[in-house]
Amino acid sequence: MNRRRAPGWATSALVTTLALTGALAGPAAASPAATSAQAPTTAVATATDGITHEQNDRVPKGSVWTQHYFPSSDGSGTELHGDLLMPEGLPAGKKVPVILSIGPYFGHMGQTNPEGWTHTGPSNRFQDFIEGSDLFAHGYAFLMVDLRGFGGSTGCLDWGGPGEQADVKAAINWAASRPWSTGSVGMYGKSYDAVTGLIGNDLKQSALKAVVAGEPLWDMYQYIYSNGVPRPNVTGTANAYNGIATMAPLSDDDGHYQANARYEDDHPGCLTENSAGYRISDRNDPFWTSRDLAKMARGTNTPLFVTQGFIENNTKPEEMQEYLHNHTGPERGWVGQWDHVRGGDRVSDGRLAMGREGWYDETLSFYDQYLKGVRPSVDYPRYSVEDSTGHWRAQDTWPVVERNVTLPLGRGSYLDDGGASARANLAAAGTPAPKAVQPSGDWDTENAPTTEQPAPKGLAKGIAKRQQTGEVGSSFFVWSKPLAQDVRVTATPNISLTAKGQGNVMLKLYDVGPDGKAVMFDEQVSLLKAGRMSVDLKATDWTLAAGHVLAVEIGSIQTGSWRDIPSGQTIKVSGAVLRLSLDNPSDDVAGQGDRSPYLDTYLRQYTVDLPAGPASFTVTPGGHI
Repeated sequence: MNRRRAPGWATSALVTTLALTGALAGPAAASPAATSAQAPTTAVATATDGITHEQNDRVPKGSVWTQHYFPSSDGSGTELHGDLLMPEGLPAGKKVPVILSIGPYFGHMGQTNPEGWTHTGPSNRFQDFIEGSDLFAHGYAFLMVDLRGFGGSTGCLDWGGPGEQADVKAAINWAASRPWSTGSVGMYGKSYDAVTGLIGNDLKQSALKAVVAGEPLWDMYQYIYSNGVPRPNVTGTANAYNGIATMAPLSDDDGHYQANARYEDDHPGCLTENSAGYRISDRNDPFWTSRDLAKMARGTNTPLFVTQGFIENNTKPEEMQEYLHNHTGPERGWVGQWDHVRGGDRVSDGRLAMGREGWYDETLSFYDQYLKGVRPSVDYPRYSVEDSTGHWRAQDTWPVVERNVTLPLGRGSYLDDGGASARANLAAAGTPAPKAVQPSGDWDTENAPTTEQPAPKGLAKGIAKRQQTGEVGSSFFVWSKPLAQDVRVTATPNISLTAKGQGNVMLKLYDVGPDGKAVMFDEQVSLLKAGRMSVDLKATDWTLAAGHVLAVEIGSIQTGSWRDIPSGQTIKVSGAVLRLSLDNPSDDVAGQGDRSPYLDTYLRQYTVDLPAGPASFTVTPGGHI
């Protein structure tokens, strides 16, 4: 990693006391007398008594820690807590821009569970970012704020709702208005605290100059339901966040923090209300429309740097394209074939989890450009994209679409039995499928288990074989003609259809090779609706090689991890249509990056036996992209 030269003041031994203006004032570094003495390593910061690494080993080196309390912006009386890290040795009167992270994971006791700390101190959640970017040496403050109900903040937790949106607004404006602040604020986060970054953009705050959001949710509804079908965490995620909110403070936390951290003890209704919201399955309910971050992004223009794994098994690329379409400001992105990881993460053998070097340098350059007005010294691509072949390309936006096609899929029937008939046929053939097991336990957006269960070997092939005999099974397939050239499926595929009957539908896309091996690369489920219905699949970036076939499966929910209730009815589908956005890989501008390790894991898990069947449509009508 190429580190930028730190400003001269960063190496100064000077410890400066900053001006204070009451309870909500900026931090003050420890006095010279305090630092010269043998200070304890467990000292606790206040708003006026700054603590360094030498005084508390949980404080990052090169910074001064102070704690602050301020009100949320909704007039509810909610009090927010923030741990502020200022560059150590900051000259008197020197102002710095602020990087803000706000979320549920900054409690002193641990991020999602008690972590065994023996004394209090600021969270180490983004220590990798602090160290990788040399953040303090480059003249930034880092502010970690607890959302309402978490850590040292009061109030009822709110799953990205109006209350948490008010918290984000308050934190941005508090950071911008401090006497030590330049007034320029950036946001940084991954997973939930990437969600709050998207919220910050949606709020259109003038002080917010840039957002870096890694692996976010683009719409809070999609993590709990898929078009009315509950996901396995419909209760578990509520329980997980209730558990985080009720973690006990550490014994040496100050009295103010301890009282706030025990807020739920005196307000048990907060936990009940949080759980109740997750049980609302109607996405048009005000509970969910107030959390539709993609729709709320319309007309926003905060510079935005995002990462998204297209085959991510946790925070999936659902409504990603809508969010980016509604956002009108400058964009930067790393998007590709990885799971729920950070830009700088490495797997066990040392390879980068995203496959691309330079996360911290590029992130810092992004902040320098928009918070400091420093022209980038490197001409970074606006979007760096890894497709399903493991190759990287550079492009000015995502998605790049050369042609939109509407492809008729025709009609068919299936039995909404949850795959029971397909599994019975496998058993009868002497290859019984393992029993599907629903994941159990509580999980949050940062630490979800692997919930996606690959299809049993032979399941798809068996269904397709019986379909050709005229049998109505758990699903049916439609196949394209072999492709004459490489074609990339990008953006957000959509399937519309008319269904007669009640129950569920699962929609899948497969990349079928000449050898009869097929990779399921996109899927979505939905409750059936009366009349015409339309379902968006996940955003994707998948290249179909020449000679391959695109297969579409329509049927009952028989794989994955949804908590569906099969109706047992025979569903008759008519007028099915697939809408795709296509790109020509021959136009690619090669970019820097290696194959992300998770891509091979995904291919092993989701490759099935599925020889191509009779073709009924062409992916590229007219023979061109």
